[in-house]
Amino acid sequence: MSRKQVLVYRELPPAQLQRIRDEHEVTIANPRVAGQERAFLDALPTAEGLIGSSYAIDDLLLKLAPRLQVISSISVGVDKFDVDALQQRGITLCHTPGVLTETVADLLFALVLGTSRRILELGRYVQQGRWKRSIGEDLYGWDVHGKTLGILGYGRIGQALAQRAALGFRMPVLYHTRTPVGSGLPEGKARSASFDEVLQRSDFVVIVLPLTEQTRGMMGAAEFARMKPGAILINGARGPIVQETALLDALDSGHLRAAGLDVFDIEPLPQDSPLRDHPQILPLPHAGSATHETRAAMAEMATTNLLMALRGETPLAAYRRG
Repeated sequence: MSRKQVLVYRELPPAQLQRIRDEHEVTIANPRVAGQERAFLDALPTAEGLIGSSYAIDDLLLKLAPRLQVISSISVGVDKFDVDALQQRGITLCHTPGVLTETVADLLFALVLGTSRRILELGRYVQQGRWKRSIGEDLYGWDVHGKTLGILGYGRIGQALAQRAALGFRMPVLYHTRTPVGSGLPEGKARSASFDEVLQRSDFVVIVLPLTEQTRGMMGAAEFARMKPGAILINGARGPIVQETALLDALDSGHLRAAGLDVFDIEPLPQDSPLRDHPQILPLPHAGSATHETRAAMAEMATTNLLMALRGETPLAAYRRG
C-alpha cells in the first residue's frame, strides 16, 4: 500500500501519532493555534486523510482539498462538518461513538447533583472564608433522589444517564426521542413521553440531542415557560440547542432554579458573557469526555478509523446521516 498524506489538525497522543507515521506521511498543523493556520491551509491540497476535531470543515475548505478521502473526527458529534458536501464528494467521515458514553453520563449526572446541591456556590463559600457557623436555609440545596429526571434524546448517553438516575437514585425517568426505543431498564423505571410532558413533569431536564437544523434553538422562552417551576436545565449536548438569552430570563425571573451547562453557543465562553458568573449557573468548559482514559480511547479509535479507511477497509465508525 502506498503511503498517503495525512493532515493532523489537533494534538494526538504520541503512540497514536506514531501509528499514522508508520503507514503514511504526516503534517501536523492545528488551525486554532496562532501561527499554524497557514500551514494547515497549505497542507490541504495534498491531504488524503484528516484527523482532528473542534474545527469547522465546510464546503470552502473542502474545495481546497481535492485529494481528500477520509476525515476522522476525535469526537462523537459531527456538527463541525458539512456532511452534505462530504457525501457529495464521496469523502468518508468517521467519529467515535460508544467510547465516551459512560464518561459523559457521569458528568451529566454530576451536573444534576452539582446544581441541585449548589456544589459550586458552597465550595466558593468555604474558599472565600465565609464559613463561620452552620449554614442556614439561604444556602440549603434540594434533594435529587426521588425527583423526576427528563431526558431529551435517548441514545447511548441518554440511556446511560437513565440507568444512573433510576437505579442509583430512585428517580422516575421520562425520555423523549424521535426514534421509538425501549427504556433498557426494568419495567416501571423509565418511559417514553412527549416533548411537552418531559418539560412539564420533570424536576431536571437534561439535553443529550445532536445539533441539527431541527434542534437548533429548540429550547427557548416558550419551552422554558412550559417547564415545571423550580426545575433545573442541564445541557451536555451542544450550546446552540439552547437560546441563551431566554435561559437567562427564565433564571432571573425565578421560574427555573438553576442550569448546568457544559456547552455554549460560543466556545470558549467569552469573558464578558453573563453566563460565566451567573449565580444560578454551573458552567463547565465542554468537559463531558475529558478524562484521561476516555480521551485516550477516543484518540485510539479515531486513529484506527483513519488507518482502516485509508487502507480501503470499513472503519469502526463511519458516520451516516439518519
